[in-house]
Amino acid sequence: MYAGLTGISFLVLFGVIFWSTARFMRHQIDDSVASELDEIVTDSQAGSAEGAASIVRGLARHSSGFYYLLQDASGSVRAGNLPATDPLEGIREWDEAPKSRYSALRGRGIMIAGDYLFVGWSTHQLHEMEEMVVSSFVWGLAASIALALAGGIVTSGRLLRKIEAVGETSRNIIEGDLQRRVPVSVAGDEFDRLAESINTMLDRIQALMDNLRQVTTDIAHDMRTPLTRLRQRLEIAQQSNEDAAQLREILAATVGEIDVILGIFGALLRIAQIESGARKAAFTSVNLSDLLHTAVELYRPAAEEKSQTLEETIAADLQVKGDRELLMQLFANLIENAVRHSPPRAQLAVKALRGGDAVEVTVADNGPGIPDGMRAKVMQRFFRLESSRTTSGSGLGLSLSQAIVNLHDATISLADNRPGLRVAVSLAIVG
Repeated sequence: MYAGLTGISFLVLFGVIFWSTARFMRHQIDDSVASELDEIVTDSQAGSAEGAASIVRGLARHSSGFYYLLQDASGSVRAGNLPATDPLEGIREWDEAPKSRYSALRGRGIMIAGDYLFVGWSTHQLHEMEEMVVSSFVWGLAASIALALAGGIVTSGRLLRKIEAVGETSRNIIEGDLQRRVPVSVAGDEFDRLAESINTMLDRIQALMDNLRQVTTDIAHDMRTPLTRLRQRLEIAQQSNEDAAQLREILAATVGEIDVILGIFGALLRIAQIESGARKAAFTSVNLSDLLHTAVELYRPAAEEKSQTLEETIAADLQVKGDRELLMQLFANLIENAVRHSPPRAQLAVKALRGGDAVEVTVADNGPGIPDGMRAKVMQRFFRLESSRTTSGSGLGLSLSQAIVNLHDATISLADNRPGLRVAVSLAIVG
């Protein structure tokens, strides 16, 4: 198809060049012949037959490329170097001019004082030019089609290799090799950009699959302990001969274990709901300053119980776009973590300052902090620094915070507060 389109294009170009060149040369011949006729008519004493015959005889003896014919009404040649012909007026071409050195003439015939006068010019050069153009076209067409075929083969072969690379990678991934990626060349063309997009997608899919495996493992691990305790308490209640008061205590502890399990599943469902993005359509303008003041006051009594200092530095009228309930849960989680994991008499600080088109909210403490190598892992579901898992908690708080941050197109980062932990959340300002 590519070669055919190239041939058609070349044919159209040839037609335009051939027609334009031939038309130009014929126009040049016609102009020269017209000028020669005008001179003969002008010099023949107002167009008399005898004067024209005298001029034609002289011109025919000293021809400068023109051919002449002057014949009377009976068809007899009076002067010139051409044989008699039909007295046709206007521009005409002789495919064969008898007794001339050239095979064809182009000229013009007129009537002058009852005689027929024809002046012509050889079209030998015109035909040679046409033959040369046709010959050049044939060779050029052959070369163009050959190059088009070669280019088409190279292009299609390269395209097929690229497609086959994508297909092979897909087949390997279907067979279970999630590490395979589409090869990217150094050309940086559209196929490479497509390959990079596919590889990014595959990286995301692999991360989700790894996360799913981790979540499944963590759910099984975290559910095993409360379910085991629940079963043990139920067995004790079943086999016990205790009175009703003691049985109620056992049942109350059992209900507490069930509440822990339900809390874990509730947190997982909430994370899934947030990550689906369904709540993004209900975003409104939120006064972040008032929200942070409320969150600080909510956890101030818990901090005072541990003799902790909870300071706040919050700029006024910070407006962001989002879900007020989720933003409250985000900063409540961060403040609660700081209060819970910091020792007594620790100093906690909540700051919210505007910087350009964003507001940065930081929750800092001078507690034990989080080691550098663990800061990315604590955002994973069920991950807890305390591997023994003897304290309360499910390890879903920061995962929930990360989901809320992603829903609001914000960023969250963990840094060393020297000592302690500094958590920073950056949100876009509205207005």
